[in-house]
Amino acid sequence: MEKFFKLKENNTTVRTEIIAGLTTFMTMAYIIALNPNLLTGFGAEGQSLWNGVFLATCIASAIGTIFMGLVANKPFAMAPGMGLNSFFAVVVANIVGITGLSYLQSFRAALCIILVEGVIFIVLSVLNVREKIVEAIPLPIRIGIGPAIGMMLMNIGFGSNVGIYGENGGPSYVMRDFFGALTAKSAKESMGSAFPVMVLTVVTIFFGLFLIIGLEHKKVKGAVLFGMLGASALYWAGEAVFLKVNPFESLKNASFLPPFADMAETTLFALDFKTFVSIGWVTIITLVITFCIIDMFDTIGTLVGTASRAGMLDKEGNMPKMREALLSDAIGTVAGSLTGTSTVTTFVESASGVEAGGRTGLTAITTGIMFLLCMFIAPIAGIIPAAATSAALIYVGFLMLANLKKIDFSDASQLIPVAIMLIAMPISSSIGHGIGLALISYSFIKICTGKAKDVSILTYVLSILFIVKFFVAL
Repeated sequence: MEKFFKLKENNTTVRTEIIAGLTTFMTMAYIIALNPNLLTGFGAEGQSLWNGVFLATCIASAIGTIFMGLVANKPFAMAPGMGLNSFFAVVVANIVGITGLSYLQSFRAALCIILVEGVIFIVLSVLNVREKIVEAIPLPIRIGIGPAIGMMLMNIGFGSNVGIYGENGGPSYVMRDFFGALTAKSAKESMGSAFPVMVLTVVTIFFGLFLIIGLEHKKVKGAVLFGMLGASALYWAGEAVFLKVNPFESLKNASFLPPFADMAETTLFALDFKTFVSIGWVTIITLVITFCIIDMFDTIGTLVGTASRAGMLDKEGNMPKMREALLSDAIGTVAGSLTGTSTVTTFVESASGVEAGGRTGLTAITTGIMFLLCMFIAPIAGIIPAAATSAALIYVGFLMLANLKKIDFSDASQLIPVAIMLIAMPISSSIGHGIGLALISYSFIKICTGKAKDVSILTYVLSILFIVKFFVAL
């Protein structure tokens, strides 16, 4: 194991890597239930399809993540990308409207788009094209990707990860509806029965955050993981004592048998090329390009930003074995299309495992194995409260801001693109869109300051592609 993963060379141990892998898994375990919810209208399309997508999520995530560990020897985990899965659901609904076929048939047709995207990325990765695109991103923007992802993580931690619903509607969010309220009384009136849950959520988040900070200060290995576990225990106690809710109620009638029969019936190797072709070549090409652009820059941004935090980049800002890492992402996407889920991409939550000390592929393999086990232990993973994982995401987000010190704030061509990216990523919830806006602004600033020759041709090409994506309705 030492020889294969080069643990000593990367200043890590088996124990550290396993703890890091568990930490990464816990921060992204929400995807195993959320992804099938999003792709099937929260079960509206039938339990069989939900079960199929659930297993596809576990299997495709495991394949991509384990491949990352074995081939690239990097501590990054993969799963169906947020944002891309919502877009996929919209595409399926549009195919239903175009063809008049059932949701399941349209779902199978849309999987063909994911397969084509994955195959394209495999070819581009083998030919080093994706690696060249990474190198075309100006160094200041590459440095700024990490802090921008940090802002995105904090936004997820305080926002979308812990939306709370009550009889007055929702979701209510920590920063907007709790701390953003004029008074506690007005917050209580607007949230209704959700207010006590919000209070418990806020207390849990900050308890977990400060616990992680304290454990890190004491040099405790696995501080992030133990912080999440401590926060989980507090939340469960709060549910039992103050909310009079049994936090383990869902385990009473839970099934621990993977629904393989449902998967075979609905999503496994179920691509429908006949329906796929019937939606029209212009639509097909547009959709494939859109998925490719979003996935490519989300993955590149996550890899560069997280690797930067782990000290894995060289002096030029490049990551060794980038091609292998990008190839792993493409393999995961193909696996997703064949099993029944949307685009698989590198998850920004991998940063939590890196912060826990993960430096090699053993971290990724540990996370991948947990995804496979989740086919049997999903009910247990499901009781980890979102507030506990938010504490970890927020803590890691804070730490990722450190790279801002490498930006020359006196240089507008560095400051402005990075500042735009810092704002754009959390607001748009897209790493790729944040990078795109940074590239566009960087190119225009160089042109306006008489330094157009400092920008590479490929950077200009990427900027134009993003301008077309943002402003041209095909």
